[in-house]
Amino acid sequence: MIVVGYLATREGRQGVTSALEEAIRRKIAVTVVVSEKSAKQAPEALTQRDEDLARIQAEAQDSGVALDVRIMSERHDVAEDLIAVAEETSAELIVIGLRRRSPVGKLILGSNAQRILLDSPCPVLAVKTERSATH
Repeated sequence: MIVVGYLATREGRQGVTSALEEAIRRKIAVTVVVSEKSAKQAPEALTQRDEDLARIQAEAQDSGVALDVRIMSERHDVAEDLIAVAEETSAELIVIGLRRRSPVGKLILGSNAQRILLDSPCPVLAVKTERSATH
């Protein structure tokens, strides 16, 4: 089992894409964790989430990857949700997407990423998005 968090960002999409690629290589399933801090989300955000998850499910099905989606509402935070699901499923890998940072910013890892790396019960694959042509 591979556990990956869903975020409606470039980094989040890269994390999911990388998790699906890794699942194909390892011939294992993927659990996508959606952490929702509040039950009161804007309707357009929920529509975007549902469209993204439908696309992810279609990609997984086309690739022959078993996919489970868990919407974690009124829980803790992204890091705690990913770690809890990884422990519960005896995951062999957590995949997270990272933002590109400035040289100074590279000294400081995001708090969620740092907590996942330090507290994960299994290896963590941290992926960055492709650089755009303007960089």
